Amino acid sequence: MNHLPVNNAKYKDVDYWDDRYKTEQCYDWLGSFSKFQHLLEKHVKKEDAILILGCGNSSMSGDMYMAGYQSITNIDYSSVCISTMAARHSDCPGMTWHQMDVRQLCFPSASFDVVLEKATLDVLMVEEKSPWEVSPQTACFIHQALTEISRCLKPRGRFISVTFAQPHFRKRLYARTEYNWSIKQYSYGEGFGYFVYVMTKGEQLSAEDAALEKKPEDANSPPNSNATTQKEDEEDFLSNIDL
Repeated sequence: MNHLPVNNAKYKDVDYWDDRYKTEQCYDWLGSFSKFQHLLEKHVKKEDAILILGCGNSSMSGDMYMAGYQSITNIDYSSVCISTMAARHSDCPGMTWHQMDVRQLCFPSASFDVVLEKATLDVLMVEEKSPWEVSPQTACFIHQALTEISRCLKPRGRFISVTFAQPHFRKRLYARTEYNWSIKQYSYGEGFGYFVYVMTKGEQLSAEDAALEKKPEDANSPPNSNATTQKEDEEDFLSNIDL
């Protein structure tokens, strides 16, 4: 793949993405919308106000629009991405595009019924050396993003995270009482390689999930999962981290 970076750290560099988006037409991390559409339809209504984080040049927003979800706000921190995608979808009223940092969402509180991300948070963790312990810097970054996501959700709103991260590793980042949401998990794809986490604002964490906030992880215990990561994504970072 021509767009592979020289090292995974480049995935956190906006200049890398600006250069990539100047030539790459489309890339869908973790598969296209159709692969997990059956799961989203259970949690997202056609009339919902939807925010998509780190939209990139994915076909997901356009595919969702064609499927009847026509109130979609897209953000990405690459200005090249936003200008390109806004021009590409200029014939889609109700769909907007904004350059923005996921840690500083410039929307009023309780603006959205659904906040959706697909592999955006995965990219933020590309420099982590172990799935068992997230660095303080990355943990702070993720916490800032999740705090903003929770703030922007309406009561009973859903944060939907599509990722290759197994529950043993990812749920402990999402399971915090201050976010004021419950967590449900689903999987899709051959070999159960990808996961969908649905956080519903205003619902309490289950006792099991609440315990994740209080209990430190044992770095010597194996993950409680036999899931394997799919190989259809050729991007290097997907095969080098397991968060």
